[in-house]
Amino acid sequence: MSQRLLREDRDGLCTLTLNRPDKLNALDGLMFDELDAITTVLERETDRIGCVVLRANGRCFSAGADIGGVGVEKRDPGLNSKILERFSKLPQPIVVAIHGVCFTGGLELALSGDFLVADKTARFADTHGRFGFVAMWGMTQRLPRRVGLPAAKRMMMTARPIDAAQALEIGLVDELADEGMLNETLDALTASILANSWFTNFGNKRILVETQDMPLSKGLEYEVAHWPGSAPDSKERIAKFTKT
Repeated sequence: MSQRLLREDRDGLCTLTLNRPDKLNALDGLMFDELDAITTVLERETDRIGCVVLRANGRCFSAGADIGGVGVEKRDPGLNSKILERFSKLPQPIVVAIHGVCFTGGLELALSGDFLVADKTARFADTHGRFGFVAMWGMTQRLPRRVGLPAAKRMMMTARPIDAAQALEIGLVDELADEGMLNETLDALTASILANSWFTNFGNKRILVETQDMPLSKGLEYEVAHWPGSAPDSKERIAKFTKT
């Protein structure tokens, strides 16, 4: 492994850290290969990992794709998109923590998460148009689903950066931390997720993923037909609640 992506586990939380700070965490084939390998492992670790955090070392989350590798790396053009799709469908909730720039390919990576948390240094942009590229890692699909079609068009067709406050306003970011307080905000969110029933979190995420393109009536039928039952520790959780 090239150590472009670091992993640390603690108390049910898996933290993945982009680790190319000298390249502003530019994304290349090796980075995606490491993400793919870790995804394969995490899919099997639902008994010990209840939440995944994706963050970055250095001055920013990610400046985007490694432009020096465009047209050089010999890869299936759709492979990176497939890796992000697999990562997005992990059973565990995924929290993406963003500081500094989160541009283009970096934004596509961030959009594969369930929750986006940023501090006030964060800036977001889709700059595919500046280079004559058309997105292929999910921007055209995930961005409008998250912020709505008009806001997505504005970001994609102008390449203008937006700051953290604007990202919160349009719904791109779920929580905004003061500068220097990203860790505290992240810890509070992940603690809430991990304290909840993992069985419930995994079940909710699976049904949400599987029904996101269904009309309401079909989704309601699916929810009933695929209800997984209650968590093994449900009775204990109820007993604890009734005693408080």
